Amino acid sequence: MNTATSTFAIRWINFLTMFLAIAVIGFGVWMSTHHDGCRKALTIPVLGLGAVIFLISIIGFIGALKNNSIMLWIYLILLCIVLVAILVFTVLAFIITNNGSGHNVTGLRYKEYQLQDYSSWFLKQLNNSDNWKHLKSCLVKSDDCNNLSKKYKTLKQFKSAKLSPIEAGCCRPPSDCGYPVVNASFYDLSFRPISSNKDCRLYKNAKAVKCYNCDSCKAGVAQYMKIEWRVVAIFNVVLFIVLSIIYFVGCCARRNAASSRSKV
Repeated sequence: MNTATSTFAIRWINFLTMFLAIAVIGFGVWMSTHHDGCRKALTIPVLGLGAVIFLISIIGFIGALKNNSIMLWIYLILLCIVLVAILVFTVLAFIITNNGSGHNVTGLRYKEYQLQDYSSWFLKQLNNSDNWKHLKSCLVKSDDCNNLSKKYKTLKQFKSAKLSPIEAGCCRPPSDCGYPVVNASFYDLSFRPISSNKDCRLYKNAKAVKCYNCDSCKAGVAQYMKIEWRVVAIFNVVLFIVLSIIYFVGCCARRNAASSRSKV
C-alpha cells in the first residue's frame, strides 16, 4: 500500500471510527437509560471504550492528515492496547457465560434457573453479602415484580405468560414448592411445601420480600447478566475485527510516513 493510499485510507477510516465511537457511547447511554442499577454494570466500561476509541481516532486522523510518524506511532500503540483489552475481555466474557441455562417445567412457558449451574465467578459475585444487598435493594425498587399483577390480570394470563429470568426467579417461589397460585403476585402459603428447597421457606407475598433472598432469584439475575455479557461479547468480536483492519492500514501509513520523512 503506497503512501498516498495508506494515509488517505487511515485519515478517512479514523474519521469514520469517530462515528463508530459515538455509536459505542450511544450504546452505553442506551444501556444506562434502559437498565436499572442492578443490571447496568457494563455501562461504564462501554462508555469508557467509546471515549478511548474516539480519542485514538482523533490522534490517528491528525497523524495521517499531517503525515506525522510520531503521532501515528502513538496511535498504533494505543490501538494495540485497545485490541488486546477487547480480546481479553471478550474471551473472559465467553468463558464466564459458558455455563448456566434454564430448566423447562411442565405446564410453564418460561424456564426456572438454578444457581449452581452458573460459573464460579457468578457464584462468587452473587453470594457476596454486600453485592447482593445492593442488588436486592435495586430489585425491590424495580418494577419487575411490582407490575406482574398489572401485566397479568387473570390467573390464566399469568400461567401462560413467558416470564423473564428475574421475574421467574425473584417474583415467585420455585414451582417444586407446590404453592397454589392465587394471582400473579400472591400465593397460598398456608399450603405445606412438598419440596425441601430452602427457597420455599424464604418466599413471602410481601412486595419487599418476595423471593429476593432465594437462590432462584440469584440464578435469575445470573441468567440476565449472562445474556447481557453475551451481547456485549458479540459486539466486541465485530469491533475487534474492524479495529484489526484499521490497525493494519495504520501500520502501512506509519511506515510510509517514516520512509517519506527519511527521504526529505
